[in-house]
Amino acid sequence: MARTQGGHTGVATTPAWAWGMLPLRFVQGWIYWGGGSRRFIYAPAKLNAWGGGHWMAYKFQTAMPGALFGLDHVISYMLQHFALLYGGVILFSLFELVVGLMLIAGLATRLAALGSIALSFVLMLMFGWQGATCIDEWTMAACNFAMGMALFFAGGGAYSCDALWRQRRPSMSAHPAYDWCLGDRSLPLAEQPLRRLALFATALTVLFVVGTYDHYRGSVYSAFHPGPVSPTHHHWSLRSAQLASDGAVRFHAYVDAGTPEAASQVLRIRLRDASGRLCEVWSGDELAHLPASSYVNDYAYQKIHRGPFGITGPVGAKAWIRLPGHLDQPLPQGHYVLSLAAVDGQVWRIDLQR
Repeated sequence: MARTQGGHTGVATTPAWAWGMLPLRFVQGWIYWGGGSRRFIYAPAKLNAWGGGHWMAYKFQTAMPGALFGLDHVISYMLQHFALLYGGVILFSLFELVVGLMLIAGLATRLAALGSIALSFVLMLMFGWQGATCIDEWTMAACNFAMGMALFFAGGGAYSCDALWRQRRPSMSAHPAYDWCLGDRSLPLAEQPLRRLALFATALTVLFVVGTYDHYRGSVYSAFHPGPVSPTHHHWSLRSAQLASDGAVRFHAYVDAGTPEAASQVLRIRLRDASGRLCEVWSGDELAHLPASSYVNDYAYQKIHRGPFGITGPVGAKAWIRLPGHLDQPLPQGHYVLSLAAVDGQVWRIDLQR
């Protein structure tokens, strides 16, 4: 029995945690509703594959360099198969929208919470490495993962469709499956097994959150570091370079690090022999006027292309690049080094054999 302010006694029919689920459920739901509604209602260009750089495929491609557990290969495969990519973007956005609405309304809250946990897990593996000033995407995914766990255990709480259904259909809601699949109350378990399950879920959450944080930034088992894939400094991986006798070069480039907010700018390319002697130079002006045929991109979205001051490479872009030769005399056989210099002073090199 609980005494009221007026001096009367009464039974507390709604526990405090049930009211506490209201803001948690609303915020968690609004986050996913906001992501889905932007694409379907407020910014439909994000779902328009023919509308330019706003389409979600561009966003997915920027995640590719730092995606974990082989998801980079999955993203790459989808980017090369339009039907699979378009269907995946639509289904992903729809899933976000539905999960968000269900959480806001408290409809099948426990199932929606599981859906939010799955979304948080996938988003962490894809985008958790990004964030120029801090790991913004990691923070979002980590918080959503924990909130999803809390909602799974506690249920929808007060002012939820699940609670209303329990009042209107008490016979159906009395079935154990109701609380396992939907439910406005906590899981239908005795205290001991519920405690074990909660501790297991806590351990899983801690392992997921702390483990990904240590991978992306250290500060747990190691010193702070910018991550295996930097979200701030661009990096170009170069491979399969081929050198012709007249100095023409063909190589494959991949912008595999950096912020998606700004593309990398290569302003000069040089070719030197083993002794360091300069053999070829492609200035920024020449690079800015290379024909479009000089670039053969792997994907149709984020592309390496000519920019106003040289070569522009957005994060996640891959392409074959061909540079024309200028030499009248054929290059002698031997070892050479090709170097790309960026606007921020970074230089990337690759060895060549002639």
